[in-house]
Amino acid sequence: MSLSDLKPVPADQLTFRLPQKFENVADERRHRQERLVAALRLFGRFGFEEGVAGHITARDPEHTDHFWVNPFGMSFKRIKVSDLILVNHEGQVVEGRYHVNQAAFAIHAMIHQARPDAVAAAHSHSVYGKALSSLGTLLEPLTQDACAFYEDISLFDDYTGVVLETEEGRRIAAALGSNKAVILRNHGLLTVGDSVDAAAWWFITLERSCQAQLLAKAAGPTVPIEHENAKLTHGQIGNDLVGWVNFQPLYDQISAAEPEMFD
Repeated sequence: MSLSDLKPVPADQLTFRLPQKFENVADERRHRQERLVAALRLFGRFGFEEGVAGHITARDPEHTDHFWVNPFGMSFKRIKVSDLILVNHEGQVVEGRYHVNQAAFAIHAMIHQARPDAVAAAHSHSVYGKALSSLGTLLEPLTQDACAFYEDISLFDDYTGVVLETEEGRRIAAALGSNKAVILRNHGLLTVGDSVDAAAWWFITLERSCQAQLLAKAAGPTVPIEHENAKLTHGQIGNDLVGWVNFQPLYDQISAAEPEMFD
């Protein structure tokens, strides 16, 4: 075959994955559960576990004031779809056989209530997120990836102990505002998205961006990206569809390697 024989493939013949659309809530519920378990397994792989701390939630597509979440005290690395629990707006388990993490309810219930656009929320005590949170500072636009959060991340500049009351969750939700992420001072990171995929990806890339910022500042003076360029880059890579797309290779990896998670 010569170079003259090579012709561009028409764009309409190329495959590009987009989020699925569902004809019924049962299929959409199952989809969210599978993505939730995959995200939790990935968090386990990436070392985001800290004992029993950490949780990812997915709003139920039918009962929208309820959410699916990982059970209290179960390893991210071992969780299956059949282990997930459904929690109502009062913190009661209405489906499943395990207890709910009280902090998961106190934080996530208020996040989902305040942000009807947020299908999912992710929170964990990851190492670099904790480290940056102890500085009481925001993520800076030091890298292209960090620009996904430019003017789209806030700081909950307070710490009063383990979050066990919904009033504290309301304060966190207020600090989050309309942003995709919030740094909880002396605590860790929290991200939201219009899909489980997006919320999980934002957490993963935020954790890595925290790591990059800490390393860069430890090495010497940094050169932030200028405001206009940071804002432009946020417009290019900071929306939930981009977050969803970035999560797909990770989902492919974990679903192929650990298919038992769908049991």
